[in-house]
Amino acid sequence: MGFICAISVNCAAGAVGASALGVQPVYGVLAVNGVSFLSGMCGGFMPSGAACAGFYAEVWTGFMIKALRTDPEGLGWYSKIRSFDQYAEKDVIHFVDIGGDPTVLVNNTSYPLEIEELEDGDKAVSLDKFQTKPTRITDDELYSLSYDKKATVIERHKEAISEKKYSRAIHAMAPNENSKATPVILTSGEVSEGRKIMTRKDIVRLKKLFDKNKVPKAGRCLVLCSDHVADLLENDQKFYNQYYNADSGKINKVLGFEIYEYDDCPYYNVTTLKKIAYGSVPADTDMQSSIAFSPTRMMKANGSVKTYVSEAKNNPTTQENLISFRTYSICLPLKDEAMGAIVSAKAE
Repeated sequence: MGFICAISVNCAAGAVGASALGVQPVYGVLAVNGVSFLSGMCGGFMPSGAACAGFYAEVWTGFMIKALRTDPEGLGWYSKIRSFDQYAEKDVIHFVDIGGDPTVLVNNTSYPLEIEELEDGDKAVSLDKFQTKPTRITDDELYSLSYDKKATVIERHKEAISEKKYSRAIHAMAPNENSKATPVILTSGEVSEGRKIMTRKDIVRLKKLFDKNKVPKAGRCLVLCSDHVADLLENDQKFYNQYYNADSGKINKVLGFEIYEYDDCPYYNVTTLKKIAYGSVPADTDMQSSIAFSPTRMMKANGSVKTYVSEAKNNPTTQENLISFRTYSICLPLKDEAMGAIVSAKAE
C-alpha cells in the first residue's frame, strides 16, 4: 500500500510540474517515477512518502528544455527561422566563411586559364548565456500553501528567459543602420500623437527596396510593433479586412509579407537611422520600428540547459530551497542583408 501511495504521489507531482511547463502530463509522470527508481537519493522535493523523493534537477532540466524549445503562440516569426540546434556543440557553432565567387569568363580565347583560389575560413559563433537569479522557496511555504509553489516558480523562470531570448532575437535581426542592403525608412502618414503613422505606402516602399535587393520573395516576414498595427487597423480598411482570417485563425499576407506582431521591436535614432543598443533606454530622438526580414538569411540555435538547486535539507539554518536556471541561445542574421525596418517618423 505504501508503494502504491508513493507512486500515486509521484504521478501527481510529475503531472503538475509538466503542465506548468506546457508539457504533456504523461511525460512528467514517466520522468519523475523513472528518476525515483533510478536514483538512490531521498528527500525534500516530493511530498512525504513519495518513492525516493528528491528535487531531481535532471527532471526539471528536461522540462525546461522542452518548454524553451517549444515556440509560444504569437511568435510565428521566430518559428520561421531555421534552427541550428544540432550544430551547437559546447554552445558554439562553427560556420564556413565563404571566401568569394569564382570569376566568370565570357567568350574567352586565352589559354591556359589562370587558376584562382577561393579561400574559405572558420567563423565561430558563441551562443548567448541566459541565467536567472536564484529564487527562494521555504519549506514553510511548501507546507502551508495550497498550490505547487515550485512548479509556478519554474514556470516564471522559463517565461523570464523566453522573454529576454525573443527580444534579443528581434533586435539582432534588425539592421544596424540604413544601407542599400539593409534599408531603414521612416513612416510617411499623417501626424498622430507626435509621430507620423504607418501607411500601406510605407510597406510598398520597403517591398520595392527588397525587390531591388533580390531578397527571396517566399516567406518574407514583417513584424509590426503595436503602434504600427494600430495605425493600419485604424486608417486602412483594406488592411483591416486582410489582417485576420476568421476561418483559418491566421493573419493573412499583406503585399507579399507574412504579418506578425511583437511589442518589443527595437528603437532607432530618427536622425541617423541607426539602431540603439539593446537594453538602452530610448531618448527623445528615438522611435520604435517594425522589422522585415527573409528567414533564409537568419539562423537560431539553442544550446545546453542546466538547473541549479540547493535543497532545504542542505540548508538547516534557513530551511529554504533555492533554484535557478542557465541556458544558451542565439538568433542572428547569417549575412548583413535581406532585412529592413520601418521607423516611426517624429512630427515636424
